[in-house]
Amino acid sequence: MDINVEVVFQSLGVLFYGLWMTIAITVISLFIALILGLFTALMKLSKSKILKMISNTYINIIRGTPLLVQVFYVYFALPSLLGFRIDAWTAAITALSLNAGAYIAEVFRSGIQAVSKGQYEAALAQGMTTRQTMQYVILPQAIRIVIPSLLNQFIITLKDTSLVSVIGFEELARKGQIVIATSYAAFEIWTVVALMYLATVFTLTKLSEGLEKRLRIGEY
Repeated sequence: MDINVEVVFQSLGVLFYGLWMTIAITVISLFIALILGLFTALMKLSKSKILKMISNTYINIIRGTPLLVQVFYVYFALPSLLGFRIDAWTAAITALSLNAGAYIAEVFRSGIQAVSKGQYEAALAQGMTTRQTMQYVILPQAIRIVIPSLLNQFIITLKDTSLVSVIGFEELARKGQIVIATSYAAFEIWTVVALMYLATVFTLTKLSEGLEKRLRIGEY
C-alpha cells in the first residue's frame, strides 16, 4: 500500500487548526464544568433536601446517559422546546460542560469529605461561620486533593470532544473527516489525527503525573 505523504503535509494546517479548536472547546467547557461541579457538590452536601434532590437528579441523569445522546439532545431536542436554533459551538460547549460538571461534582464532593471533620469543627470553634470555614479551610485543602482527578477529567473531556463532530462542530475529528472526503486518504489522515490525540493526551498525562508527585511531596 502506497502512503500519500503529500496529502498528509497538505492537510497538517487544517488538522492543527482542528486540534486547536479541540483544545479550546475543552478548556472553555471545563472552566464552566468546574464552576457547575463545585456548586453541585456543595448542593449535594448541604442540609437542604431540595438542593440535594436537584443535585442528585442532575448527576444521575448525566451519568446515566451517553454523552452522544446528550449532544443530540442539546442540539436537536432543546431547540424544538425553546423555539430557536442552537449553533454547533454553543451546543458542543453546553453538552460537554453539563457532562463534565456531573463527574467533577462527585470529585469535589469526595475531596471535601476527605478533609478531616476535626478541622471543620476547629474552625467553627474559632468563631468562623460555616461559609468562612468552607471557603478558607475546607475548599483549599479539598482542591489540593482533587487536582489529579480534575486533570484526569480534562483528558477525558478532550477525548470526548470527538463526539461533537456528529453535529458538525469542526474540531480535530471533524476536520479529519472533511479532509478524507476530498482526498480519500483515510489511512493517512486518521493516523495523523490519532497521533495528534495521542501526543496531546500523553503530554497532559505527564503533566498530571508530575503535578501529582509534587503535591505528594508537599504533604510531607
